[in-house]
Amino acid sequence: MKRKNSEALKDVIMRFLREEGLETQLHEHHAVKAWPEVAGPFITRYTGDVRFQQGTLYIKITRPALRQDLTMGRTQLVRQINERVGSPVVKQIVFY
Repeated sequence: MKRKNSEALKDVIMRFLREEGLETQLHEHHAVKAWPEVAGPFITRYTGDVRFQQGTLYIKITRPALRQDLTMGRTQLVRQINERVGSPVVKQIVFY
């Protein structure tokens, strides 16, 4: 028997998270987890701590030359991470 007002489980969960104020935290978590996918294996090898705080993704890069290269392309990286997350949660990236 098919119900007329059925919803996808994903939609129900996302609505619950939004109502409870947890949707933003979920997106922040996904932004941190998206970094290795966006950066790729070479850059991930030189990545240390990755954390999110108040719209900024802080990423420790252990090679200074690589850090400089990534700093020049951070606008594109912000866009790619936000696309992967599905929400404009990352406002800027700080490499240290």
